[in-house]
Amino acid sequence: MLPRERIMANERLILSEYACKSEDSKGRKVYEKPCDFRTDFQRDRDRIIHCNSFRRLKHKTQVFLIPHGDHYRTRLTHTLEVSQIARTVACALGLNEDLCEAIALGHDLGHTPFGHDGERVLDKLLPNGFAHNLQSKRVVEVLEKDGKGLNLTAEVIDGIVSHRGASAPPMTLEGMVVRHCDKIAYINHDIEDAIRGGVIRQEDLPEFPLKTLGVTKSERITSLVRSLVENSGREIKFDALTEKAFGELRAFMFERVYRAAPTVAEKDKAGNIVEYLFRYFVENKDEMPRLYVEIAEHDGLEVAVGDYISGMTDEYAIDYFSRLCIPKGWNR
Repeated sequence: MLPRERIMANERLILSEYACKSEDSKGRKVYEKPCDFRTDFQRDRDRIIHCNSFRRLKHKTQVFLIPHGDHYRTRLTHTLEVSQIARTVACALGLNEDLCEAIALGHDLGHTPFGHDGERVLDKLLPNGFAHNLQSKRVVEVLEKDGKGLNLTAEVIDGIVSHRGASAPPMTLEGMVVRHCDKIAYINHDIEDAIRGGVIRQEDLPEFPLKTLGVTKSERITSLVRSLVENSGREIKFDALTEKAFGELRAFMFERVYRAAPTVAEKDKAGNIVEYLFRYFVENKDEMPRLYVEIAEHDGLEVAVGDYISGMTDEYAIDYFSRLCIPKGWNR
């Protein structure tokens, strides 16, 4: 028996009846011979980890733009925290950990430089709008591997697209686990970063969520994970009290952190960079890499420019803008 076959046999024995087993995958758009050692979901996870877009997440904003400090989250560390929490929930519920991990690791691959601020600018500039979850799908289907894509399974792509609350529900419970764990991760680690950055104080946090979920980040995450595990079956959900407390905590974060003056102060500047670069490359398409020039020929120039800019890191976007707009010193 091949290692892959042994893993799939173990899934049949161990996983919940509600889990998405590897052997039941809807497969890839382009057929590939199975790996001897890994299931298709494990291969998807590895492809995501090894792709360029995943590595660039380490230099993309989570909440705080270009923070001066080593311990603030980036889009990469957020992704890893989502993956860890999702695996914990999946394991406890008897769901497919490998599928959860692949979805979690790929869910933010399409995020722009400067986080949601860059996303909002591109959404206004592109004729059909822009959403990072849909761009993540485009990254794994079209942009990676020099335009060949990663050829991921249908379940992983679906989970990536469906991780946002505004999107349709995922086709798998594993996808729904990632959707919940994304929120669990960002609310709690953003609280920690906001306190570190002096935007809020621990004593500012609302009383009811702390009393219900816990005072520390660890306590709150544990409470939220426990609620998911104890209340999920055919669907993934919190109990009513936990849902209420978490909703209040999330509303507090939007009011006091995500839309607060200290975090908003530099966002217009970041947005101006994205808009300037967008208009520049629309007028100078041949300065984009060859892949995006080719995309412009069959998908349209604005789509190609959106693809190029959304893949930039914060640092790359700032450096490119500086080269275009900041005069150099004169040497003789």
